[in-house]
Amino acid sequence: MGCYGLSVAPDLSERRDQVVYRWDLDKTYLRTEFDTLRDLVRTAFEPASRKRAYPGAGALLREIRATDPAAIFILSGSPEQMRSVLEAKLRLDGIRWDGFTLKPSLRNLVRGKFRFLRDQLSYKLTALLRSRTNVSPETDEILFGDDAEGDAFIYSLYADIAAGRVSQELLMKVAEAAEVYPEDVPELVRIAARVPRCDTVRRIFIHLERVSSTAGFSDFGRRVCPFYNYFQPALVLLEDGALDAQAVLRVGADLVVAHTFNPEVLVASFDDLRRRGYLSKRVVDRIAEVSATIEPSTFGQASSPLQSLVRAMEAARAELPDEVEVDSVKEDYLTLFAGDRVRAKAAKRRALWTRESP
Repeated sequence: MGCYGLSVAPDLSERRDQVVYRWDLDKTYLRTEFDTLRDLVRTAFEPASRKRAYPGAGALLREIRATDPAAIFILSGSPEQMRSVLEAKLRLDGIRWDGFTLKPSLRNLVRGKFRFLRDQLSYKLTALLRSRTNVSPETDEILFGDDAEGDAFIYSLYADIAAGRVSQELLMKVAEAAEVYPEDVPELVRIAARVPRCDTVRRIFIHLERVSSTAGFSDFGRRVCPFYNYFQPALVLLEDGALDAQAVLRVGADLVVAHTFNPEVLVASFDDLRRRGYLSKRVVDRIAEVSATIEPSTFGQASSPLQSLVRAMEAARAELPDEVEVDSVKEDYLTLFAGDRVRAKAAKRRALWTRESP
């Protein structure tokens, strides 16, 4: 299939073994607080058994692993010293991964780079680009992050560097705007230059942990999909052919049974994606094809809620397009960076205010 544009959502059903998934951990997979010093200390000493994953995150990751993808890479902003406890948590959840990158915070603190603690752009972008140099140029990628900081921006920039749409000059200007340490910029530029040019990032999923408005991500294009719960990316992965309908229904069943989600939430989640233009008729058709298997022996007590979901989806089918267009960033990255920084700061203030409110 090779390199291709992003005009229509690609069907990955015939090439799932050529897809790399990249997952953030904090606020994407794990419920982690790091807005205050107290949060950081508590997180650092919390044992694996006390760490909590977001509802449905583990179920979705296990379904993704079952497709036998090229790899699942975890890229976290947590310090390297937390590796053992984070790996223990993932093993408790039955998650298998192929690579796990953590932030060398202590090493940089010793060197006097105190801003590195809060820096995500140079750390994540460098790690993503370095990893990409070790992956086949034709391998597609699907990325998961959150709205706590700048994942949508960093992932989009990474995608467009790999696609050859970001010049060296623009990359250096973005690094300057992000206050990347000047001595780190040459390495970032060198690694970016080594990445084979191919348009391979298919989707960027952003978990709205801070309940940010989806409209705040509109300038990133529909390649970026903000989501409220893990049933939503499961549906979009079905749209793209990366998951099958049975897997999506199992994620929905996990939310209903294991996490006591109101079944109406699944319908609302589908309807939200429909209104935002992420789904086509083929999602409903694929779900409907397996609806006959929705019985107690298959999905237990979730069978009835899932059947209600299927009926709601079928009722809305006529309102869906035949195909979904997947566009990317419309603005220049310097303008986008400034706007995303404002959004992230507002989200942090909102989160702190919510936690402090009685």
